[in-house]
Amino acid sequence: MSFLLRHYQNYQPQLANNVYIDTTAVVIGKVHIGTDSSLWPLVVVRGDVNHIHIGQRSNIQDGSILHVSRISAANPEGYPLIIGDDVTIGHKAMLHGCKIEDRVLVGMGTIILDGAIIEHDVIIGAGSLVPPKKLLCSGFLYIGSPVKQMRRLTAPELMSLSQSAANYVRLKDEYLTQG
Repeated sequence: MSFLLRHYQNYQPQLANNVYIDTTAVVIGKVHIGTDSSLWPLVVVRGDVNHIHIGQRSNIQDGSILHVSRISAANPEGYPLIIGDDVTIGHKAMLHGCKIEDRVLVGMGTIILDGAIIEHDVIIGAGSLVPPKKLLCSGFLYIGSPVKQMRRLTAPELMSLSQSAANYVRLKDEYLTQG
């Protein structure tokens, strides 16, 4: 398998076991990708001016861009990008310096900006915009630009969050098996 892992300064991306990275994806710098996670075609993960952590069994779908904000005097920690376990990031999402907890579905084309925190068990509808420093509370569906809390998630929707991640673990295993 040939994909593009690039160091930045003295930092090299770190991959746990059974990670799938498509041959067209680019991963740069201070990046850690957890066990059974996957990066699909044309994904860019750029951990240059801060770090990126992707948890276990999470999937970053086609065309998504992941980046961070620089450490500064005004913001001594900057904004790293932290993605929890069992997270599904839909096609062409843009994540910048935010924190996403476990079992979250980020809809296609969604933008999440610096300092936003997405608690566990959340669905964000396609095309949504999560403004800087916005908190999305656990257990709800959020939609819109800017995003608004719409309603509580149903029991089947909550179960679908782990199922989505599991489906992508199976798919990445098929890709790894075929070489």
